[in-house]
Amino acid sequence: MMCRTDQSPDGEHDVDATGVAFTALLEDSAEELYEQAPCGYLSTLMDGTIAKINTTLLEWLGLSRRQVVGRMRFADLLTVGGKLYHETHFAPLLQMNGEVSGIALDIKATDGQRMPVLVTSRVKTSDDGEPMLVRTTVFDARDRRAYETELLRGRQAAEEARRQAEADRERLQEALAVLQQSLLPAELPTVPGLEAGSYYHTASPDLLGGDFYDLFPLGAGRWAFFLGDVCGKGPQAAAVTSLTRYTLRAAALHDPDPVHVLTTLNTVLHERYTSGETRYCTAIFGVLRPSSDHVSVHLASGGHPSALIQRADGTAHYLPTPGGMLIGVLPQAQFTPARTQLFPGDTLLLYTDGLTEARTGPKRELFGDDALRAFTAQQPATGPQALITALTGLLAGFGDGLDDDTALLALGAPAPLPAPASEHLA
Repeated sequence: MMCRTDQSPDGEHDVDATGVAFTALLEDSAEELYEQAPCGYLSTLMDGTIAKINTTLLEWLGLSRRQVVGRMRFADLLTVGGKLYHETHFAPLLQMNGEVSGIALDIKATDGQRMPVLVTSRVKTSDDGEPMLVRTTVFDARDRRAYETELLRGRQAAEEARRQAEADRERLQEALAVLQQSLLPAELPTVPGLEAGSYYHTASPDLLGGDFYDLFPLGAGRWAFFLGDVCGKGPQAAAVTSLTRYTLRAAALHDPDPVHVLTTLNTVLHERYTSGETRYCTAIFGVLRPSSDHVSVHLASGGHPSALIQRADGTAHYLPTPGGMLIGVLPQAQFTPARTQLFPGDTLLLYTDGLTEARTGPKRELFGDDALRAFTAQQPATGPQALITALTGLLAGFGDGLDDDTALLALGAPAPLPAPASEHLA
């Protein structure tokens, strides 16, 4: 009582109002609570005959008490599907467990409308445990059903959007794969006195790479080759790749000197992209002249990793091309030439930096030039295609450590065939 002495008149009014509300609740009869409850109530005999039902449920059904009590069974209130479920699941579970909770069913009104409800039933037993009747509550589930329907519709829409996105991505990947292949030779030509092998690893099917290579005839027993890497990815990089391949081929037919060819490419790229975003690439271009006992190689490099030579004696070393500049950055660029000869069993390997910049080991260290040379030296000197096969396995072993496209081109002088056994016996 002391805690109320400091209350204002307004506070006393609130207390009085609360007291009136409690008094009204105390005067609320149990009968009215049953009849006007916010859910449906009914009691049935053990065979399902309705013995008692409240006004709320009758209003939902659109029926009178006279039409229901003693004349209908609980299952008669349900839709056809609900009756079937009641007979096969609901009633057996109720008989076995004595209670069934929160079962979703549909009741049917006199106007033919379905009303989703949640039903809970419990068996009342006598003092000696014999079942006497079933008490059932019926809750209006229309809002819940509408929510579930909307949720299902949303999930279906999301699933359809996901399927459509996957289909769109697959179509995009197919288109990109076709476009990527158009930037590479369909197959390498057959060159007398020369073996050749190639491989292209695509890091992401969703992005166009800028790596490229080619091998083509120049006439007079000479063959041109090149391999390079355009900066960047995507359609713009593909456009630069296409321009680069076209320019290298055209320049080689005009004057096949490797330095001159790369100089022409540098001029074309610099003039084409001088007014916008700078586009550049690295590349090695070279000319091969196969003969009866060796293949002469004359090449030049513009900012590209040095070519690697696997010798028939089991050694491997780089062909240095120091000082070669990026192609397309400056109006005048320096390119470094180099010459070598490939004898039977030797292989010249050109590659893009996706190979040497792959991440390996727990510390995710770069694979590097030294590791590539050591790996190549460990492989049997059995020709370009065998080396490409070994490198393909190496790339696959990098897993997610290989995050850039990688192009490989191997060129070599055929190793002599083993002598027939009869010659050895002779």
